[in-house]
Amino acid sequence: MEIRETIQRLKKEQDAVILAHYYVRDEVQEMADYIGDSFYLSKLAVDLPQKTLVVCGVSFMGESAKILNPGKRVLLPDPKADCAMAHMITPEKVAALRQAHPKAAVVCYINSTAELKTCSDVCVTSANALKIVRALPNEEIIFIPDENLGRYIASQLPEKTFIFNDGHCPIHARITAADIDAAKAAHPGAPVLAHPECVPAVLEKADYVGSTSGILNYATAHSETAYIIVTECGIGYKLRQQNPGKEFFFITPTPTCEDMKFITLEKIAHALETGEGEVTLEDAQRSRANAPLEQMLALAK
Repeated sequence: MEIRETIQRLKKEQDAVILAHYYVRDEVQEMADYIGDSFYLSKLAVDLPQKTLVVCGVSFMGESAKILNPGKRVLLPDPKADCAMAHMITPEKVAALRQAHPKAAVVCYINSTAELKTCSDVCVTSANALKIVRALPNEEIIFIPDENLGRYIASQLPEKTFIFNDGHCPIHARITAADIDAAKAAHPGAPVLAHPECVPAVLEKADYVGSTSGILNYATAHSETAYIIVTECGIGYKLRQQNPGKEFFFITPTPTCEDMKFITLEKIAHALETGEGEVTLEDAQRSRANAPLEQMLALAK
């Protein structure tokens, strides 16, 4: 209890708000002022009055918050918390792909570094990627960095040609079709809700494919009392909170992002007390990285 009281005191002293991703530890989500995916939290922060944003997630989320909120201080409780997929393509490879496909639009999943965003035409989230890509006039799409999300979107848009990158989320990509079969055998009748970062063979076995928030909304809106959840286990906190009468089963082994779990209450307090972990971006890079995010907002309307 003492650490929670310390954080509440420091929040007031530092004019801070705590933003937590669905995948962080339960106790961090419980402490947060807002919980959501990375872009929801960054966009939300624009309209919040607090001058300090404590982003409980991995490094690209802190960068996204700073890109959209240049006038605010952004703190990462653990700057070492990172996302492997965010680094799975280089600006040099993007430039080469552009040269090979001059009429293609570069579509960048928001789970990427600020540097990659500067190389892109538009950003997307797993929730809005289909809508955004469909709205683009380009017939050719270079989709970076996640091949699995790209292939899922491509399956929904046969009229467009996709060029993929071989990036992936290690947590989602290691889930197999056999894992789904085992979960269905253990929990017969439970709908399978899967994130599009999973491989195509897994998605083919799902009853619903959608973003983390989409999975949460589906389970909350539907009447079944048990669900098989095929994404990172941190979403379990919000699923149980919103659906106290339902059961949620994760595949075995439980998908866990260790980097997301780096964030602890003690590290939040330390960041607020010391100011360590502040995210900084040069104005020129921030401006270039902001352009594809603004394009996303325009096309999502």
